[in-house]
Amino acid sequence: MSFSSILLTLSFFFVSIHSSIDPSFRSCAHFFYRQMAPRGARAQGLRPVCQLYRGQPMYATLYDQTRRMPFYSAYIFRGSDGMKMNMFPWMYEPQLFRASETGNMQPFPPAGADQRLEESQAVLADYTNAVAYERGQLNPDQHQSSPAAKAATYTLTNVVPMAKDFLQNHWDPYLDTIRQRLNIYCRSTAYVISGITTTGRTLLRPNARGLTVPKHVWLAYCCPDFDPGMPYSLRYKFPSYAAYGLNEVYDNFVSEVSSKSLEALVKTEMPVDQNFQLFDGNCVGES
Repeated sequence: MSFSSILLTLSFFFVSIHSSIDPSFRSCAHFFYRQMAPRGARAQGLRPVCQLYRGQPMYATLYDQTRRMPFYSAYIFRGSDGMKMNMFPWMYEPQLFRASETGNMQPFPPAGADQRLEESQAVLADYTNAVAYERGQLNPDQHQSSPAAKAATYTLTNVVPMAKDFLQNHWDPYLDTIRQRLNIYCRSTAYVISGITTTGRTLLRPNARGLTVPKHVWLAYCCPDFDPGMPYSLRYKFPSYAAYGLNEVYDNFVSEVSSKSLEALVKTEMPVDQNFQLFDGNCVGES
């Protein structure tokens, strides 16, 4: 059976997930506060991707093809029960290696990935022997409420290698803390951006280019309309706050910081301009 036949057959069994390469996030700008993506990123190989599901945009990703990993994913939080639905097939983005493709994301073929695909983005084989790491989502399944929104998070263009201990004992609990905080005190839309800083470390693969391991994983939220009657101990964390975690196998942690402090960290660790800003106008509260 040919590669194209395999993909055609799979399309009858799996729900179709779509993406589109958008040079300016035009079709998914609404996932950013004031419809403005973070400014100041200047590394070569960055590709804006509007992640679509059943033709509907679900979130936005700035993908670094040089490192074969997302720089960040931006999504909207509207309330969630925190449940994971990890029965969906992992997907890849055809347009990142073949411009003539449609916007449809597709399940990885059983026969393995095309060489051109491996050169353009992460593939399942990158994680095969990575016993100390897991596929960690930047836009996490547990922050989405509908099955469609959850399904759309299961693409390797939304995933980075996270150390198992860091993910299970620090990052996932932090994500649940944020979920509960925004569920209770954010009265309308919360805009969330989750990203990484990088190091020179890679996940080694025989006879293949390894996948870059993030040094830090970070997240920032902007909730313009919040409950002013929240406990005083939380008031300074609105309308915007952030956190970063040290993505190490040992001695890992997560630390909550102001959004400005997170921006300073990203400026130090990543190729961004000094005017790098997560939220336009630094997220202005309406409450």
